[in-house]
Amino acid sequence: MNQKIGVIGGSGLYEMAHLEKLRSRQLTTPFGEPSAAYVEGRLQGVDVAFLARHGVGHRLLPAEINHRANIYGFKQLGATRIVSLAAVGSLREEMAPRDIVMIDQFVDRTKRGLEQTFFGHGIVGHIPFGDPICPDLQRTIHQVADQHLKGEDPGPAGRPPRAHLGGTYVNMEGPAFSTRAESNLYRSWGMDVIGMTNLAEAKLAREAEICYCTMALVTDYDCWHQVHGDIKVESLLSILRENIVAAQAILQNAIPRLAELPACECGHALQHAILTEASVFPRTTREKLGILLDKYYPEH
Repeated sequence: MNQKIGVIGGSGLYEMAHLEKLRSRQLTTPFGEPSAAYVEGRLQGVDVAFLARHGVGHRLLPAEINHRANIYGFKQLGATRIVSLAAVGSLREEMAPRDIVMIDQFVDRTKRGLEQTFFGHGIVGHIPFGDPICPDLQRTIHQVADQHLKGEDPGPAGRPPRAHLGGTYVNMEGPAFSTRAESNLYRSWGMDVIGMTNLAEAKLAREAEICYCTMALVTDYDCWHQVHGDIKVESLLSILRENIVAAQAILQNAIPRLAELPACECGHALQHAILTEASVFPRTTREKLGILLDKYYPEH
C-alpha cells in the first residue's frame, strides 16, 4: 500500500527541509478553510503532505486554528499517518529545554469540545480514545530521535538533549502562558508538558482513522522553575530555532521508516463507533461526512 505521510508544523516550522516540492494545494472542506495551503512533495521517495498549523508566518492564535478543516484536508489528500510537531513547556525537571517528548496521553483544559469532533448534527460517533497516540508511530520516531539527539551539543541542562518515550500533554486554552499557580497545579497532577494545540488534532485524526503522534519540542520550563523563572520570549525563540533544526533532521530519517509500518488499529477506529442508525442519517450531514462513513455505510 502506498503511504502518504502528513506533517503538521508547529511554532517555528512553516516549511519542511529536504522536501522535493511538487505542488501547493489550497483545499476547501465542509468545515471551512485549513490553516494554509498543503505542500505536497516527496522525501526520500515517500509522499508527504505538509501543513503549517498556525499559517505561514504564524498568523493564527491557537483558538483560531480550524483543526477540523486541517485534519479533513489531510484525509482528502489520502494521508494515512500524521506526525505533529509542537512547541511545549516542560513541567518536569528531567524534560529540559531542547529535549523531545513523544507524547502518549492528553488532558484537556480547553472549552472547545464541539470543535474537536466531526460528528453532531444528527450523526453521533464515540471513538475509543484511551490510548490517543498511535504506538507504532511513537516508537519509530522515538528511536530515530534518540539516536539523533545523542550526537547533539549540550543544551541548557548541561547535557545533550534527550528523547523521552511517553509523556502527558496538558492542553491549555491560551493564548497567555500559565500563571505560576496553574503551572504548579498541573505539576501536582502529574502532567509532563503543556501546550495549546495538539489534543484536538489527536481526536480528529482518530475519527478520520489516520494514525497520529505528537513530537513535542521542549522550549522552556513554563513558569514553575525556581532557577529559570518566567518564560522569556527571546530565549524561547532561540531554543525553538535549535529544536526545529533537530526536528527536521529527525523527520528526514524517520519518514521512510513510517512509510514501511504495517496497518494498525487506528485505521478501523470508526468500525463500531457510530451509534446513530444509518436509516436516520440526515442527508446533509451524511454527505459532509462521506469521506469518513463511505467505508462502513456505502451509499446506494
